[in-house]
Amino acid sequence: MSPAVLGVGMRSLYDAFEDYKGRRMAILRALTTDFEKFYQLCDPNHDNLCLYGYPNGSWKVCPPSEEVPTELPEPTLGINYARDGMQRDDWLALVSIYSDSWLMSLAFFTGSRLDKQQRVELFELINRLPTCYDMISGRTNNHAWQPGLQQLPASIRQRAGVLDEEEMQMEDGEAEDGGWEDGEGEPCPQCGKLYRSGEFWIACDYCDIWYCGRCAKMTQERAETVRKWKCPSCLEKL
Repeated sequence: MSPAVLGVGMRSLYDAFEDYKGRRMAILRALTTDFEKFYQLCDPNHDNLCLYGYPNGSWKVCPPSEEVPTELPEPTLGINYARDGMQRDDWLALVSIYSDSWLMSLAFFTGSRLDKQQRVELFELINRLPTCYDMISGRTNNHAWQPGLQQLPASIRQRAGVLDEEEMQMEDGEAEDGGWEDGEGEPCPQCGKLYRSGEFWIACDYCDIWYCGRCAKMTQERAETVRKWKCPSCLEKL
């Protein structure tokens, strides 16, 4: 059985989206916080290897499934063979592109029972998030996410979902105590800005995507008077 198996035909587009976000977080962790470990595991002297991301945020480098056909689409085979034949940063960018392709194909495979409109909405949700390549290359207009990301503050690294296991446990504990702070999770989908302590951010009550106050054209005082806030992307669907 494939190491990536979770199940096919999820109940809703939001299930497929949550699966995508978890796997994306795992891939970003491998390519950033855990890069040195990931790099060593991709030894060209080993057999063909793939990078798998799991919905719980964990990742694994291992050979592909021997099943034919596999239960889920497989990642690109043999990423380790290219490791020593390229500049390290070029190889990292290539793996991130391969991973993006896998994540996208997997999202629509697991969401195969969605109807036409649901598939459009799933793509829109996915497309609001920076891709792995966006984060690695720095195309988000924030930080160039290169090896050594662990040197950055955890509040920034959490944007890409790349906290290590100990930090994840700490963040989970904080979430249980008082919940997440405004804006934690992803950059603003409109401007790519990262959350900073003291800033006002707001989540759409329909798609649960966080926006900075400026792009949302919203203040905390005004938000307190609004029963439900709908983001620009959701408004376009009206």
